Amino acid sequence: VRFARDLNTMFKAAIIALLATSATAFMGTPVAHRAPARSGAISMVVEEELGCTRPLGVWDPQGFITKEPEKFARRRAVERKHGRIAMVAVVGLITHEAGIEFPGYLSKTNDLKFSDVRDGIYGILDVPPAGIAQIIIFIGLIETVVWDGFNYSGDYGTGYFGKSLEGEEKVAKLNIELNNGRAAMAGILGAMADEFITGTTFADKIAAGTWPVGP
Repeated sequence: VRFARDLNTMFKAAIIALLATSATAFMGTPVAHRAPARSGAISMVVEEELGCTRPLGVWDPQGFITKEPEKFARRRAVERKHGRIAMVAVVGLITHEAGIEFPGYLSKTNDLKFSDVRDGIYGILDVPPAGIAQIIIFIGLIETVVWDGFNYSGDYGTGYFGKSLEGEEKVAKLNIELNNGRAAMAGILGAMADEFITGTTFADKIAAGTWPVGP
């Protein structure tokens, strides 16, 4: 009982944290070209900047742009990074719940196959502690060795599927990425909250015919 209560508390905290992260998703980022600002209070952010797309444009309800302009670039980079992670998470969620999994063992020591991992948010509890540690170490290496974690531009030289983009085409693709990332953050948060509240996964709802709306 205590474990279940602690688990509920942990997931509630995770959901709140993800919601707070998603709330910063509509803040723009500076680019080389600038236009006259709408007011002096937001002179550093203009409608033509990346991420300032319709219908919201420049949307900063917490006033971070004016209160802490020096932190703007980092917050913008964090939004982009979280969006990329969320897009991978959504694809992973759908793929795993579709029954597409790696063959073989996740952990031979624990006699645990990839197919033994539960669908949905509770699957992380099936991964052994050593596996969680490997994931954290791998991410740390990516952030510190492979790619520069302090590169706020988000451009790591990989291009768009290997293609180098310039001009308006590049701006359009970057805006698409940002907006898809924002949708993914809201989507993965919604999936986690729904499963936590209802106790059923996306695949369960499809099988029961109760998605998107029950009978």
